[in-house]
Amino acid sequence: MFSEDVQSKIKPMGDISKDVNSKFDNAKVKAMINILYTANWITNYQNSFFKPFGISPQQYNILRILRGADQPLKVQTIKERMIDRSPNATRLMDKLCAKQLIERIPCPGDRRVVHIEITDKGLNLLNEIADDFNDDILKKITEEEADMLSDLLDKLR
Repeated sequence: MFSEDVQSKIKPMGDISKDVNSKFDNAKVKAMINILYTANWITNYQNSFFKPFGISPQQYNILRILRGADQPLKVQTIKERMIDRSPNATRLMDKLCAKQLIERIPCPGDRRVVHIEITDKGLNLLNEIADDFNDDILKKITEEEADMLSDLLDKLR
């Protein structure tokens, strides 16, 4: 899981009221602040985890999409499948290409279309990264609570 070095950089969370030293007008305001605060906490946690591998969580997401596809994909398809659909996906892929973790394949039938493929180096990097790295984040909740949380977040969206 996470090394002690990574864990020491991430402040554990507890009661949101204490964490942000604030009172809330109602439970819905508290829930919204808690979601935003927790999302930021998870982002910081993942950034610290991926730093030794030289990639970001978004770049990891791209590599996983390509590995799962088992074939080259159009850039647009990758963007549609990303968790964080940021407008800088092309820049993220540029960086992965520079690190030789992915490669661009021009489409012979249409010069405007480029396919992206994960390289052996990219697959090897993914193999170094434990698939269960998020388990540390979720270790304090049960499977039933995780289902409930997921259902509530789906309902929110």
